[in-house]
Amino acid sequence: MTENSAERRALMLREMGLTPQWHLRQPSAAMPTPAAAAAGDSAGAGGVDAVAAVAAPEGQAQDRSGRIMGMDWAGLRNDVSACTACALHARRHKTVFGVGDENADWLFVGEGPGADEDAQGEPFVGQAGKLLDSMLAAIQLKRGHNVYIANVVKCRPPNNRNPEAGEALACEPYLHRQIELIKPKLIVALGKVAAVNLLASDASVASMRNKVHRYRGIPLIVTYHPAYLLRSLQEKARAWEDLCFAVDTLQALQNGDAGSI
Repeated sequence: MTENSAERRALMLREMGLTPQWHLRQPSAAMPTPAAAAAGDSAGAGGVDAVAAVAAPEGQAQDRSGRIMGMDWAGLRNDVSACTACALHARRHKTVFGVGDENADWLFVGEGPGADEDAQGEPFVGQAGKLLDSMLAAIQLKRGHNVYIANVVKCRPPNNRNPEAGEALACEPYLHRQIELIKPKLIVALGKVAAVNLLASDASVASMRNKVHRYRGIPLIVTYHPAYLLRSLQEKARAWEDLCFAVDTLQALQNGDAGSI
């Protein structure tokens, strides 16, 4: 880190009042955390709320993926709203497609909708969403302005459990197509579920932080999920470091200094 970069980060931290902004509300007991994802927790699995993904034959899955990859935004939205590719569709109230600037430089990817998102049809609208908005504000970003927000799966897993592998696989073409349409300059994976699905790696969030990964050539940075930060306040400083790292990475790209990343 250069001296100027360190000074700029210190100035941003002072001016944006990060710490008071990030102290929002106490999370509810039902709030899921990426810590559970890191531990491989799958609440409800094997019980009445467990959802088994329906595996399509390989050729059929390839045909579906190819069809989705040819869609424009309108076609993609319509297809998501009518999707029955996995059993999650049976309990949803609304699909949660994604929200924001369709030509954004920044793409933030979470794991899946919760109860609030399922009711409203928009990602990150509960307590974790309020925290994500504060995180964006801390680096002078705003939902809908040069930012797009999406999830690995578009339907809520029961009891807010982590998406199962088959469910994520069924939704994967939708996220891939969104990324192709947006053409973001930088992707931020929020939590382990997003990182695992985008990077095909089962490494911990801690080990993936502070590095520039690549998703189909697009720089990708991993940080903690806002829901996890609500329960693990000690990690907020690390998440702030990740955001600063993301800002520096995008700035280097925009300055044509790709060699530095």
